[in-house]
Amino acid sequence: MGELAAEALERALAAGAGEAEAYLSEAENREVRVHGGEVESLAAATQRGLGLRAWIGGRVGYGFGTDLSAAGLAAIAARAVEAARVADEDEFAGPPAVGGEPPALAGLSDPSHSTWSPAQVADLALAVERAALDADERIVGVEQAVYADSGERVAIASSAVRGGEYETTSCYAYLTALAGGEGGRETGLGFDLARGPAGLDPVGIGREGAVRATEMIGSRKPPSRSCPVVLAPTVAASFAGLLGRALGADAVQRGRSPLAERLGDEIAAPAFVLHDDGLDPAGFATAPVDAEGTPRRRTALIEGGRLCSYLHDSYTARRGGAASTGNAGRSGYRAPPSVSASNLIVSPGEASAAELLRAADEGVYVNDVAGLHSGVNPVTGVFSVGASGRAIRGGEKAEPLREFTIAGELVAMLGAVRAVGGEARWVPFGGSVSAPPLLIGELSVSGA
Repeated sequence: MGELAAEALERALAAGAGEAEAYLSEAENREVRVHGGEVESLAAATQRGLGLRAWIGGRVGYGFGTDLSAAGLAAIAARAVEAARVADEDEFAGPPAVGGEPPALAGLSDPSHSTWSPAQVADLALAVERAALDADERIVGVEQAVYADSGERVAIASSAVRGGEYETTSCYAYLTALAGGEGGRETGLGFDLARGPAGLDPVGIGREGAVRATEMIGSRKPPSRSCPVVLAPTVAASFAGLLGRALGADAVQRGRSPLAERLGDEIAAPAFVLHDDGLDPAGFATAPVDAEGTPRRRTALIEGGRLCSYLHDSYTARRGGAASTGNAGRSGYRAPPSVSASNLIVSPGEASAAELLRAADEGVYVNDVAGLHSGVNPVTGVFSVGASGRAIRGGEKAEPLREFTIAGELVAMLGAVRAVGGEARWVPFGGSVSAPPLLIGELSVSGA
């Protein structure tokens, strides 16, 4: 793949590009859904293609295709160069300016990703479902149990930076268990993630979903008030994902972020520390280079309560007079790169789960939110989202709660962080995020 990317680069330069970049990707994805002890669907897809950027002065063009023969590479290069010739001039357009030796990373792929057959991963999904049903007699069914994996090989050749070649794999499984009791049904989510299917714990996934469903039996609305709120790791990770998008320099430079023009300001409590780390060995967005060949790195975003940095690719860095943070991402070879977070990590604190509950006293524990993306204003950071969880009474979890909302403003919530839990969890939904539970000193809770 590295040789093909290098050949495509040479084709673009020969066709008239002043600078060029070739991005070659081969991705394999599988998904299995099971229900009622049977496989409901199994999908597998492989795609392989090339995306090529060409620069002529301040103009940039993009071309892509799947024909990787000599003639196909020449055709893609010709399209990219022709697009550059007719593009509008952009003073910030240009190849990455930050190079260097990409770090050597090991353990980004797991052999079980390719050696496990479709039948084996289907059996794993079925084992997840069985584990939930066997965990508690109050579990009346499983809404869905899903296994999904992906493997990708990437090669980047650039006339401006060193580029690189790497391979990664990842997988996860989850289910939604259904518990019956007191005249209603409640749901509970269980999940796990790993580099390959051999690293997943199907029994643990099923039992987690069963526990979370049964503990919600008899739930009701809480009284409306402002009170302390403990966010479960999955919920804290969801808010961290929102922060990652708000810290993207593209949104900041367009004035589409509540954190625009706040660099260096005190925006959070000292207990809340956030990094973007494209090199963390446990992260599932880890790679030696980003999507345009710039070496990945660890970037402090919020430390000591202050906003330390935005996330940049080469374009936003040039536009903002900064340096790339190695945060160019792509949805595939068909799309040119744009700013995106890699692994977002909320640093664990020192508080135990019991200490967080005691500090929250008569507050609310939120273990799930719904509509987070539609319920947040991306410009102001004001949010109001549906939630479910448990009451906190006397510093311990009490009766289950549902059909309420939590509301506030993103930056104000960061300033209201009173304590951070000591145990973090990686969450695969909406990006690669690691977060511990968070105690927020006060949020608006709207229920009965």
